[in-house]
Amino acid sequence: MTKPLVTILDDEPEIRHMLADALQEAGFRTASFARATEFEASLKSTSPDVCLVDLGLPDKDGLALVHRLALESGASIIIISGRAQVQDRVTGLELGADDYIIKPFDPAEVVARVRARLRSGKTGTKSANRARFEGWTALFDSYVLVDSEGFETPFSHAEGEVLRLFLDSPKRLISRAQMQETLGGTAGESFDRAMDVRISRLRTKLREDPKNPRLIKTIYGAGYIFLGDVIWD
Repeated sequence: MTKPLVTILDDEPEIRHMLADALQEAGFRTASFARATEFEASLKSTSPDVCLVDLGLPDKDGLALVHRLALESGASIIIISGRAQVQDRVTGLELGADDYIIKPFDPAEVVARVRARLRSGKTGTKSANRARFEGWTALFDSYVLVDSEGFETPFSHAEGEVLRLFLDSPKRLISRAQMQETLGGTAGESFDRAMDVRISRLRTKLREDPKNPRLIKTIYGAGYIFLGDVIWD
């Protein structure tokens, strides 16, 4: 069985080496990059399972790169940054990152977070990658929603995790605590805000009425319920 591949994008060689050593010792394959252009070129021939991305890159805006990865890649994205402000964390999660680690950090914490992201990608009770519901088809291997006329709308890895959680448990209340436990991340304002943003984006892509959504219902003070009938195949 092929070991999961973790890419490390950070312009500080000490951090790249420290993370690579810790991850390889934990059983992962790694590939390290100092510049975003080198990292992006590698994506043409490799498909990482997890991307560790520093925001302070010398050649490109880190947040813009995170957003592009979230839209175009199936990898989990963990930001590693010295920016400790709550707004920076919220912005990173809103743009599609799955987790946010603040420098300085313990390499063991990063290894644990990587393992958590890989586990969360396998939490769905269904092994299938296609689900049909209310005129829509969700393709989790290519990260697109297809409507009844064949029009495709892409969704990010982070949005896909939330959608799969709903589709795995239709017509059941899913609390914030359940979402945090299943999807990983640290409970608190930034996690709640990230979930709100992802659910809002899913509603938009499913062409829901924001004032009266038909499929993803908010149960105030309790959580969410997905009301559609779901067929996995």
